[in-house]
Amino acid sequence: MLKVSIITITYNSELTLIETIDSVLLQTYPNIEYIIVDGHSTDSSISIIHSYKDKISKFVSEKDRGLYDALNKGISLATGDIIGVLHSDDFYTSSKVIENIVQIFKTHQAEAVYADLFYVDKKDTDKIIRHWKSGHYKHGMFMHGWMPPHPTFFVKKHIYEKYGHFNLDLVSAADYELMLRFVHKHQIKLAYLPEFIIKMRVGGKSNLSLKNRIHANNEDRKAWKINGLKPYFYTTYLKPLRKIIQLFKR
Repeated sequence: MLKVSIITITYNSELTLIETIDSVLLQTYPNIEYIIVDGHSTDSSISIIHSYKDKISKFVSEKDRGLYDALNKGISLATGDIIGVLHSDDFYTSSKVIENIVQIFKTHQAEAVYADLFYVDKKDTDKIIRHWKSGHYKHGMFMHGWMPPHPTFFVKKHIYEKYGHFNLDLVSAADYELMLRFVHKHQIKLAYLPEFIIKMRVGGKSNLSLKNRIHANNEDRKAWKINGLKPYFYTTYLKPLRKIIQLFKR
């Protein structure tokens, strides 16, 4: 049976952390390694995590260089065949998410699997703000601004070992760069689960202001450059445009 490592990174997330942890512990799939990497929280996050200590496989709390550094720590700690990420303000939409993801890995002999994601209101998580429906991937779609939602992106551990972890030279686009590197550059075997598997609260750092959006666009360009890849002149502009279009899709 394939072992799945799920990594949650957290920093002062006391308001949402319980829902995140519970959504992992309620999964029906029996072979899950749950890893929590905390950035030395000063609120009650650590106390919350300790209250689940018998159900959490690995826990570390220490200062880090940001969320991607924390994710790299989690990946290094992971011993599963498959690695997934669930941030501390996100949660799974059902108890069968991991079971369904593993089934796609098996039936498609995939090296990575992705799915769909709901953006929801920060306070009312039943209120859906945006539907991120990924669709089936064909090689070259990154050139047209496509990317899967990173929280739905599950990857075989050997892919991280072969092609590397998150690039800490990037502040907000390291997840994009990693998927660009794995999927577009190295063309790993990718499969799609056409289900909304995660609810993610709105408020991403790269979308908070025009200034942040410009910075994110520059980082997207850098992601291509450091991989020795050349996008179309419109590639990095289509990426945020796709997000705007998602606001009107159902």
